[in-house]
Amino acid sequence: MKLADAGKAGAERRAQLTRQQVVMAAIELADRDGIDSISMRRLAQELGIEAMSLYTHVRNKEDLLDGIVDAVIGTIPVDAGAADWRTSLRQMALGARGVMLRHPWAPRAIETRTAPGPAALAYINAILGILRGGGFSIAQTHRALHILGSRLLGFTQELFDDSADADPQGTPSLPPGFAAAFPHAAEMALAVTHGGALGPCDDDGEFEFALDFILDGLDRLRRPPGQPS
Repeated sequence: MKLADAGKAGAERRAQLTRQQVVMAAIELADRDGIDSISMRRLAQELGIEAMSLYTHVRNKEDLLDGIVDAVIGTIPVDAGAADWRTSLRQMALGARGVMLRHPWAPRAIETRTAPGPAALAYINAILGILRGGGFSIAQTHRALHILGSRLLGFTQELFDDSADADPQGTPSLPPGFAAAFPHAAEMALAVTHGGALGPCDDDGEFEFALDFILDGLDRLRRPPGQPS
């Protein structure tokens, strides 16, 4: 291809490119290589354009991250048509979890955003509508939103990261003196390892257990004292 023809082809690609295509390409890159792979230069290479051309569609990397997070949240199915508020919220949270499992980088990226985008606002609005329609007062709805927190987006902000793969046949190695100084932490560490009393963590099972526990509690909050369930 001649230099002039190559330049013309590049100009055509830039002219045809949209913000949505840029965002989707970034999501595909993050799915393949992780969120840390995202850079304006790397994304431009994926799209076959110059890095400066991206700034026609996104202001900077933070704007790009805002876009990919909102696009992922926009794929969470909204179920406002279930028989009751509890079923609706449960199905939405589990649907959100499915989305997060398809994009394992997304929870970390969501936690870094400072303001919700249009899709996130629409999702939150749907949740608030379900709670209000289910009989929660505005104050109870506000509390419910805080209590449910990130579970409504399909993930849990853990107290600490225990996601590292342990030796499936091994016994955990605790630092000398750890068990004496932190007996309860040592007991838990031993219990959740291979062959321990609890076995390895079941993230999906624990997510559903916590979600159901919270929904049961919110149902009690919603009903005045003495009102049957």
